[in-house]
Formats: sequence, C-alpha cells, structure tokens
Amino acid sequence: MLSFDSIPARFHPVLQRQLELWQDRTSEDQQQRLNDWAATHPDAAQQLARLWVTSDYAAKIALDQTDPFLLWLGSEPYAQTLTQVEMAGQLALRLAEHNLDITSDGFEADDKAFDRQLRCFRRDMMLRILWRDFCRLADMTETTRDMSHLAEVTIQAAMAYHHHQLQGRFGIPMGKYSNTPQPMVVLGMGKLGGFELNVSSDIDLIFTYPESGETQPGDTGAKRSISNQEYFIKLGQKVINSLDSVTGDGFVFRVDMRLRPYGQSGALVLNFDAMEEYYQTQGREWERYAMIKARVVSGEVMPGGEQAGEQLMDLLRPFTYRRYLDFSAIDSMRDMKTLINREVQRKGISTDVKLGAGGIREIEFIVQVFQMIRGGKDVRLRERQVLLLLPLLEEEGFLPEGAAAELSDAYIFLRNTEHGIQGYQDKQTQSLPVDEPDQERLAWLMGYDSFEIFHEDLADFRVRVNAHFQDVIAEPEDSKQSDDDFAEWEPLWPKQSGPEDVLPDLEHYTSQLQEKGVVEPQQVAEILLELLSSRALQTMQVDGRTRLDALMPRLLALLSELQEPAETLRRILVLVEAVVRRTAYLLLLVENPDALRQLVRLCGSSSWIADQLAQHPALLDELLDPRSLYSPPDKNALRDELRQQVLRVSWDDLEGQMETLRYFRMAHGLRVAASEVTDVLPLMKVSDYLTWLAEVILEHVLNLAWQQMVERHGRPQPVDGQPEPDFVVVGYGKLGGIELGHGSDLDLVFIHDASAKGYSDGERSIDNQTFFTRLGQKMIHILNTQTISGKLYEVDMRLRPSGNSGLLVSSLTAFEKYQRNEAWTWEHQALTRARVVAGGERLTAEFEALRNDLLQQERDETSLKQDVVEMREKMRAHLGTKGSEEKKAEQFHLKQDAGGIVDIEFLVQYAVLAWSVKAPELCRWSDNIRILETLQQVGLLADEEASQLIEAYKAYRSAGHRLALQRLPGVVGGEEFQAERESVKQIWNRYLGG
Repeated sequence: MLSFDSIPARFHPVLQRQLELWQDRTSEDQQQRLNDWAATHPDAAQQLARLWVTSDYAAKIALDQTDPFLLWLGSEPYAQTLTQVEMAGQLALRLAEHNLDITSDGFEADDKAFDRQLRCFRRDMMLRILWRDFCRLADMTETTRDMSHLAEVTIQAAMAYHHHQLQGRFGIPMGKYSNTPQPMVVLGMGKLGGFELNVSSDIDLIFTYPESGETQPGDTGAKRSISNQEYFIKLGQKVINSLDSVTGDGFVFRVDMRLRPYGQSGALVLNFDAMEEYYQTQGREWERYAMIKARVVSGEVMPGGEQAGEQLMDLLRPFTYRRYLDFSAIDSMRDMKTLINREVQRKGISTDVKLGAGGIREIEFIVQVFQMIRGGKDVRLRERQVLLLLPLLEEEGFLPEGAAAELSDAYIFLRNTEHGIQGYQDKQTQSLPVDEPDQERLAWLMGYDSFEIFHEDLADFRVRVNAHFQDVIAEPEDSKQSDDDFAEWEPLWPKQSGPEDVLPDLEHYTSQLQEKGVVEPQQVAEILLELLSSRALQTMQVDGRTRLDALMPRLLALLSELQEPAETLRRILVLVEAVVRRTAYLLLLVENPDALRQLVRLCGSSSWIADQLAQHPALLDELLDPRSLYSPPDKNALRDELRQQVLRVSWDDLEGQMETLRYFRMAHGLRVAASEVTDVLPLMKVSDYLTWLAEVILEHVLNLAWQQMVERHGRPQPVDGQPEPDFVVVGYGKLGGIELGHGSDLDLVFIHDASAKGYSDGERSIDNQTFFTRLGQKMIHILNTQTISGKLYEVDMRLRPSGNSGLLVSSLTAFEKYQRNEAWTWEHQALTRARVVAGGERLTAEFEALRNDLLQQERDETSLKQDVVEMREKMRAHLGTKGSEEKKAEQFHLKQDAGGIVDIEFLVQYAVLAWSVKAPELCRWSDNIRILETLQQVGLLADEEASQLIEAYKAYRSAGHRLALQRLPGVVGGEEFQAERESVKQIWNRYLGG
C-alpha cells in the first residue's frame, strides 16, 4: 500500500480518501498488484502518493481505468524521458496493435477505434508528464516540450489516417499549375509553436495548402473528384474531430482555429495565394504578434509537405518581420495589453497568473516586442522560446543587466504554478484556487509549507515582472509629462479629419507662430501649410495621421528654440514625407523625446545628415542612445561590432550580408557626422573613424568573397614549394592617406602572389589568376552593387597597373615590373599614399618592402620637379576655378586652386620621391600630416614651413568637411584663407619654382 511518510499530515485525509476510493472500485487482485508494485518500488510509490494528492485528474485515471493504469505502472514510463520520435514510435505501435496503422497490410478503417486509441495514448502520456512534473523528476522545459511533442504526434497521426481515408474516396489533391500532389500544412501557433504548451492547453492551428486544383483518382480507386479546397476542408474537419471531440475516453486536445485568416467567419482552409493576399492586405498587428510563434507542426506526412512548409514560412516572414526597425510594435503591444487588462478587471481575475499584472503574458510581451521591432534585421530574435530569448536580449543591451535571470526565474515559477493549477483537474485555467485546501495543495506542490509564504514569493515575482514590463512597453512617464508640456503647441498644428477641412489663413497662422516666439514665423507657416495641403498627408491612414498629429506639436516646441527654424523644419519634413507609409518611425520620435531632440539638432546642423535620414529612415534608431551616437568606437571595437552583426547572417546569404554591411556603414557614417557637427570629434579623428570604418568593411568583404570563392572552386594552390597564395587590398588616395571624408570613393588595387601555373583544389577547379580575378570581381560586386540601401562604396580601380586597360588583379611580380619599367611619375606620386588595408600578413609585408624600395629609388630632382609641376598645372587648368582674373579672385577652390590642398599634397609627394633615398623615414607613413612632421624632424623642411603647411592643410580639410555636410561644393569666398594660401604658394615656389 502507498506510504503516508512523505506526505505532510494536513494532506493525509486527501490521500486516505483516494485510497478508500481505490479499495471500493478495485478487485482484491488489482489491489494486490498495486501493493506488490509499491513494495518493489518504494521511491516510486512515494511519488505516486504525491501525485494522487496533488492531481485529482491523475487519481481519477487510476480509478476509472484500473487495468490500463496498472499495466502502465508496471512498465515504469514515469522514469523515462521521450524524444518526439520515440513518442511517435509508441503511438505507431499502439495503432498497429489495433490494425489502425495505415502502412500495415492488416489496416482496417475504424474512425471510432482510431479516436479511442489517440485518447488512450494521450492518457498514458499525460500520466507520465504529470508524474515527472509534479514529482520534480522533470524541469519545466521538459514538461512543455513533452506536451508540444504530444500535440504534434497526435496531429500528424490524425492527418495521416484521415488523408489515407479521404484519398480512397476522392483521390489525390493535385496542383492546378504544378500537377503535383498537394499536402495540407498545419501551422502550430502560440505555445505549440514555441514548444511551450502547458499541461492543459488548447492548441491554436491554421490549416493551409499550396495550390488550388482538383483531386485525381490515381491508384486510389476513387469514384468522385472534388476541388482541393473541399478536400482539405474535409480533412481539416476530420482532424479536428479526432482531436477535439469529447467521448467516453475524454479528448486529445482542444483545438482553436480562430487565428486563421478572417477568424471564425473565414474558410477553414486556404491555399498559399489566399493566405499571402490576406496577410499583405488585411493582416493586423495582433496577427503579426501571433505569427512570431508560428511553426509548421504537420505536413511532411504527405508527399512534398516538408518543402511546402518551408515555402509557407518564407511567404509569411515578410508580414511577421519588417525589414526596418518597427517601433509601432510597442504601441500595438500596449494596446493589446490594455485590452487584456480591461478583460481581467471586468472578469475580476486579477489572480490569473497568465493574464494578470506581472503574469506570464507580460514576460511574453517583453520578449515579443523586441522580436517585432528588430526581428526583421536580427534573425536571432526569431527564436520562438522565451527562455532562449531572454539572455540574448540582455546580451544585446535591450534589457538591463540581471533582467534576463530575473525574468527567467519568474517565468519558470509562473509556468510551474500554472501547471500545478491545471494538472489538478486537467482544466484550462490560470487562476489561483480560492478554496483553502486547494491553495495549500498548490503551495506544497511548489515547495512551500504554507500558501501565505508561497503567495508572498508569487507576488514578489509578479511585481518584478511588471516593473520590467512597464520599463519596456507601458507608456513612459516622461511621455505623459511631455503631453502636458506640448499641450500649448497643439493649436498650432491643425488636426485635419479629411481633405475638405479648410487650412488656416497664412497671415493668421504666421501671427500665431509669432506670438509663440517662433523665429521666421512666415517661412515656418508657409512650410507647414505646404505640408498640410500635400497629397502625402491627404492620403495618410488614420493611425499614421494620429502619430503625425502627436509628433508635430513636439517638433514645433523644439523648433521654437532655434534661431533659423525654417530650414531645419524643411529638412525634417523631407523625412516625414519619406515615412508617410511607414509611420512607425513617427511613433519612434513621439516615444523618444531625446531622439526627436537629436533629430532637430543634427538636421539643423547638416543637410547631409538630414538627407541620409530621409533616404534611410532606419537610421533613426541610432538617435535613441546619445552615448553611442557621440562616442565613436576605435577600430577594434568597430571590427568586433561588425563581426557580431554579420554572425546573424549566414555566409551564403549574400543579399543579407550586403544589407548588413550597408546599414553598418550608414549607421557609423551618421555617428561620425553627428560627432563632427557637434564638435565632439576634431578633423583628424573624423578621418580616422571613417577610414577605420572602410577598413573593417573591406576586411569582411574580402573574407566574404573568399569564402564564397572557396566554396565554389576550392582554395588556390601553390606550386614548386612556394608558400600558400595570398591576396591583399591596397588603398590609395584618401583611403591610403587615412583621410576619408563623407561619401569618399575608395581607390583600390588588388594584388596576389600566386603562381600562374597553380590551380584551385575544388571540384570546379580554376587557375589561380582566374581565381583571384573573380575574387576581385566579387569584392567589387559586394561594394558597388546598388541595393535597396544603396551602394556600400563607390570603387575606383584606375590606379592599378595600366589603369582601366590593365588586369583587375595583378600579381606582386607584375606590379613590381610595371612600377619599375612603365609607371609614370604621377603613379609613383600615388604610391606615396598607398598602403595595404586588408589581406594576408605575409603579402602585406612583401608589398610594404616593395613600396619602400620603389619610393627610395634615386631620382633626378630636376626631371622629377618638371613632371610634378606639369601634372599640377594640368590639374589646376582642368579642375580649378576658371574664368577671368576677377572671377578667380572672387572664390577659392579649396582643393584645386593655387595654394590649396593639392599643392600641399604635391609638395609632400615630391619630397617623398626626391628625398626618401637619403631619409627612408619618409616612406613609413602614407598620410600627409605625419609625412610633413617627419620632414620637419629630419630637417628637410624648416619648422615654420612644416607648421604652416600642416595648419593650412587642416584648415582646408575642415572647411571642406563642413561644406560636404551641407551638400555644398568645396568652394569658399575669395577673401577666405588668404594668409594660408599665400604661405603655401611661397613654399611651393621655394621648392618647385614658379
């Protein structure tokens, strides 16, 4: 007999009652069998006593189906963990024993017998799952996983059985266009999709199939043909009936089909085209939320089902996950939670551990809001299980330190509580019991001596969960305050309800703005009226217009603080009109006052920044955290950040890699521009940052192209004992000189050192020269291709040997031969700015040694001087200011006019080529500033000369950067920089004459 030893005294009456019922309903033989089992399994007997105390449902199974229970007990299933495959195998054996296995020769169709065996199987599995859960032999995740597997194997079995039956009557459903057999694909939604089913959960399903058409008899012997739609509706109905109907043996799972398109009013089954049309045209936010968990749970039981399932998920993914950062998810989640809260209050179910404040649903919302916002860009966030996502969210900085552990502990506690509530009587409820005995039973199951102590811990968990929920989703307090702050500005933004509304009079509108202290009131009024009358606003959806109406008073309040608000407003409204159909970005600015403040500040400072944001609104995400916006990383940090981002995209997903790289470049380009216009970074640091950014991107592009080439052709092989072939990317010009600006091109040269006689070792082997040529072509494709996010960089390859007529990729030997025998002086000038920016270390060292040797050649200074001066005069005539002397005096081209940037660059290049033979230190650097400093250190330039050139160079470049950020040409008034220009001219004349 079962022992009372492990049962607290307060529960002895419960166990005693169960044992008395056992005695009344069983024979002496059955009682003896239980006693014998208990004697030989003392530990398990204590566990059975615990189960009978904590689960009336488990005790009732034993009482109502005694012989099956005793047989089950003897096989010791409670000691087993089962995989889905093992569970499916046990169900198949059970069906085979009753001639219900459709694959066996003795198969006999009997729907009632089939349904009964499903229910008996569910009974045995539920006993095992509850035993292991309530006796703490399994953790919470095993329980939810087992429940999910149980649902899947029963769905799949019902699908296979009824599909077999229907084929015999109607034939095989065939695709109208493909003429291939059509499977029915079942989507598991909610907790089933996330492997998180509770112990008395319903299952949310959606039925669909790929293609319309009709059934065809084939070898089935079918007498009548029907449409695929009709066939799959019949199949769906039969599957639901087998799972959901309550018989004398109970049920398998309650089936809920309300999440299908159009809900209960929609067809039970739709084909893929109809599914796609529905979600593209009518899908709502809560359906996106539901689709996060969606997973194919059946389909492969029919031919082609597995591939159809993949096709379906690919079709649904764009609806579920936006390509941009979707901050409207916060608003949607908040609305959903508000509705739930109202329902909780209306029904008085605040004790519900799922829906109540701080309950399971709030943890799910915390996770899923980040999935909806960022899942389109970060594939890792498409994980369906809460406990796997929480650590990732903290790791990425979306949750504060310690929040993942806190929420995980709360989730496990709440789910175990939920199981304790439901497993008592196999009822789908999440409300705490109200009767004291049931409260004490639940507390003991959860490991507590009293319900009061349990309830204190439960309340503590819920308070902490709700606090995190409020931080993430609930409307922030500062936004409530801002509503009051901006209330006085609301009358200045007319909230139109339709195109028939009359716009305010310009004069009156100007007067209103002027009274509020807005500078340039008439210009601001004109811009706002232009927006109000625009077609973009007239055609906005109601939700979008509501968001714009919330944004504009906030924007006007911030603009009122500016001295020149009109131009800033004009720039920002370009962005507003760009996102008129993606108004989640407007919500981002409403929800984040700091981001709106940064937007006003940066757009007021730079039209380039405003244009970037308008063209790529996803960059608004960068405004959310001023710490990262104005704290540029160093090169190692950039490299690490890029590595983390591209880890989320597989190597063979070239499009995904290219988009990730483009966003990375744009985001950091915005950061450096923001740091520059706000004087956080000086000029030299700006150039460093932009150059490092290009370098880490080139490193990754080279690795990406290499991986794809090796995958296709194998690795290039050495010959005659030579080292492994290597490849480097050489940066010239601004990249080589560590002087990149915003929007600079990349001047590149590709070099390898492989023998032309070698071949790659893959199945599609090619010679080494072809391998490296294609490698270079692939790199240019990745960098230069126009995608939805634009080009990564413009690439200029004209500095390679022989220019555009030369090979795209040269061997180091060919490069050396060309430089020694054919290169022009201007090509050696360009070499002074060359350096390896990506590639192998060995070849990098060899290139640097060759560069130094080439630059240190002894040259005839007279001839060199003549070549340099002639080239400079050609450039000045072609690119400098043209026209009369009066016109030339009115403006100064920072780069090309006399005394400008190029004069300084040519002076430096001449010095390196002329004097490196006696001062090799000049070859060490590729940037002008450090070369000038070296010239000063070795005594080849006077201190005053070097200082004048350095200061002039910095001043010119700084002015050029500022103009570029305003989208203006690099030209200033003729009265500017006169002292700098004069000093540069004097030094030019001193060294290069006339």
